[in-house]
Amino acid sequence: MYKEIAKFISYGNIPKDSILHRMGDIFRRFDEEDDSKAELTAEVYHEIHRLLALATDYGFDGNLWQNYLTFLLITDENPFSITCEKVGANEGSVNLFAKNDFRAAMHLFHYDFSKIEEALETDVFSIITNYKAVGKKDLMYNRSVSEKVRDLSGKLSAAKDEEEFFNHVTAFYKDYGVGMFGLNKAFRISDTDDRVVFHPINNMEVVKLSDIVGYEYQKEKLVENTEAFVAGKKANNCLLYGDSGTGKSTSIKAIVNEYYDRGLRMIEVYKHQFKDISTVISMIKNRNYKFIIYMDDLSFEEFEIEYKFLKAVIEGGVETKPDNVLIYATSNRRHLIKENWSDRDDMENGGGIHRSDTVEEKLSLVNRFGCQINFSKPNQNEYFNIVLELAHKNHIPMTDEELCSEANKWELSHNGRSGRSAQQLINHLLQL
Repeated sequence: MYKEIAKFISYGNIPKDSILHRMGDIFRRFDEEDDSKAELTAEVYHEIHRLLALATDYGFDGNLWQNYLTFLLITDENPFSITCEKVGANEGSVNLFAKNDFRAAMHLFHYDFSKIEEALETDVFSIITNYKAVGKKDLMYNRSVSEKVRDLSGKLSAAKDEEEFFNHVTAFYKDYGVGMFGLNKAFRISDTDDRVVFHPINNMEVVKLSDIVGYEYQKEKLVENTEAFVAGKKANNCLLYGDSGTGKSTSIKAIVNEYYDRGLRMIEVYKHQFKDISTVISMIKNRNYKFIIYMDDLSFEEFEIEYKFLKAVIEGGVETKPDNVLIYATSNRRHLIKENWSDRDDMENGGGIHRSDTVEEKLSLVNRFGCQINFSKPNQNEYFNIVLELAHKNHIPMTDEELCSEANKWELSHNGRSGRSAQQLINHLLQL
């Protein structure tokens, strides 16, 4: 095994602490008889434990070893894989190095574990290469990633030679990309050891625009802007503002779900992370995806200055914002930054009141969002319509008159009329 791993060139930067390299080291020491059987068995079990943990996270099934090797190939960001993501497998000498790696990968795919199993008196490799996973709810793992890995794993396992193996891998890169951006649709960031790290969001709500009742004009404007963005046309940063519970955040999640297959990805950034936005943009600007930087419930108190970072990034900074990045934000407050009457108290020329520079400063942020969409509370008929449609979708056995009566009582005893209140009512009725 370790001899095949040592042949990797394009994929030579697979981490040394990976399961693959750790297994290779165990097999080397087994061949050289450097360690006792007990020590080698303990280390094998440790790596099998790591493999099972990874399989649980990503919903692998069947041949876990081949699933794992496939996962390595489609998440390793190297010059070859990133080039294929952008332009496909064009002719070039680098392909020869890649095919060399794929030849070695094919041997690893079909590695015979029987010798080490017999010597260590264990059957763990036989189990993981014919594994039956326990059924799990979708929110416990990323179903989309799991399906892609298992599908490609089956194709690579059946490949006749490195040429066919090469074609399958490069086609995957072209269709879905490479690394975490290729597999996942949404991310959070963290600042670890003074560097920005992306973390996939595996349990994002699976919602479509059609699930949002009403707000047709608002959804149409959002789709129009996003459609232009993913098509490579000019598009605007987008602010969804208005009353709480009206579907602003849900609409953005739905947009990401709808356009994921066309290369749309979302990065959620919180207010305290605005200082890192420039770094985030520099890390994604050359990737073959369209990125929405998503800011939920965006607003600033008068003493908060984080909005200045945001202004500089959106427009006015030294470095131009790349064409593959837009900012989508939601807010209950259209002007985003709290204003006070004192902001308007500037005086000049013996008492003539003029519009304060402070006001202009605060309003300049919202003006940087070229697409502004208002989500207001529904009127009573619209509210009833939302309740009725949700009730019919969930097969609640009540008449429309009974549902409207319940909706009216729920509105009065809760937070008024909104899509969120309607959904909460439906959740309550489903418990009865």
